[in-house]
Amino acid sequence: MNNYSPILLPGIVLVIWSMFMWLWMYITRIPAIYQAKMKFDRNAPRYEQMNTLPPRVRWKADNYNHLMEQPTIFYPIIIILAMMGGGDGANLIWAWAYVILRVIHSFLQSLVNIIEIRFTLFVLSSIALIVLAVNALLLFLRNS
Repeated sequence: MNNYSPILLPGIVLVIWSMFMWLWMYITRIPAIYQAKMKFDRNAPRYEQMNTLPPRVRWKADNYNHLMEQPTIFYPIIIILAMMGGGDGANLIWAWAYVILRVIHSFLQSLVNIIEIRFTLFVLSSIALIVLAVNALLLFLRNS
């Protein structure tokens, strides 16, 4: 039997998912770069050259970048909840909801990129993150 908080597992899954997206990004990007016979210019503005790649290739990179943004708030909040003994019950459900919504968002952005649906998924995952943060604050205040 271990003493690990169950809320750490959604964090581990999201890290693994992020690395899957990293791999998918390069599996699609590298062949597209060769097909376009792209010559890299170190003086070109950031991302200018990558913007010449087909959208279906860029969408994977865009999603990978998104997984490096808001989830950076998710990781510390689940660690905080785990350390305070709040890593189960409703918080665990909210954490899984966040991860599942982010994975669905990744697939949607990477395959069809329907912005209105992506935005809805982003808002729903943000709500889950807000709930986790508020729950952590309330737990902290109750125990201090």
